[in-house]
Amino acid sequence: MELDELRRDWTRLGTKDPLWAVLSLPGKRGGSWDVEEFLSTGRADVDETVRWLDQLALPTQWGRALDFGCGVGRLSQALAGHADEVIGVDIAPPMLDAARQLDRSGGKCRFILNDTADLSRFPDGHFDLVYSALVLQHLPRAAIDRYLIEFLRILRPGGVAVVQMPTKTMPTVKGMVWRVAPYRLISWGQRRLLGYPAPMRMTVVSDRHMAMVVTAHGGEIVGQRPDLPYVEDWRCTRYALRRS
Repeated sequence: MELDELRRDWTRLGTKDPLWAVLSLPGKRGGSWDVEEFLSTGRADVDETVRWLDQLALPTQWGRALDFGCGVGRLSQALAGHADEVIGVDIAPPMLDAARQLDRSGGKCRFILNDTADLSRFPDGHFDLVYSALVLQHLPRAAIDRYLIEFLRILRPGGVAVVQMPTKTMPTVKGMVWRVAPYRLISWGQRRLLGYPAPMRMTVVSDRHMAMVVTAHGGEIVGQRPDLPYVEDWRCTRYALRRS
């Protein structure tokens, strides 16, 4: 049921307004994103992360990279400047169709449907890098934990996962609503009052819980920092995870 709902909702979002669904900034609904501006946000995200990884003395060039929850390929294309091959996976076919149409990587990106609750299509140690930003936050807590464990499994020893996660709701009106209201009520309001094509979940995961899951499954957090300021209603953290 959980996976079916996610597939249904993100298929609808990918059909109706894919760029806004990926990066839901004010004034960008209804097809208002300029494609070049949109793609430039992906390059800024990856460039900032590459500088950070370099400061942590971690690799910044990769053989094979995974963009988990790739959407329309905003980050996949940016990662292609630092990797020999980028595989983007997503649960929604319309998102993948848009990613292929927008792809300017010269064949370095491949976009694959992954609509299972794991990443079993990939063997252990298959990737040098796993990258996921603005994705895990839209999943239920149990699914987040499962995919974090999968990220560590599919990394080669010494490989790195870059993961963004909301870690605290902020004392804004929207943040307080998310703190106290049940998700079913919020999803109703998103659809009926705000006119969303489908609801978007936001799940907060504490630093402590992240560390517990990662260390229990053969990984370590080698760096963490405040995330890029995409939203003001949640404090978000970007983690660098390494497979031990």
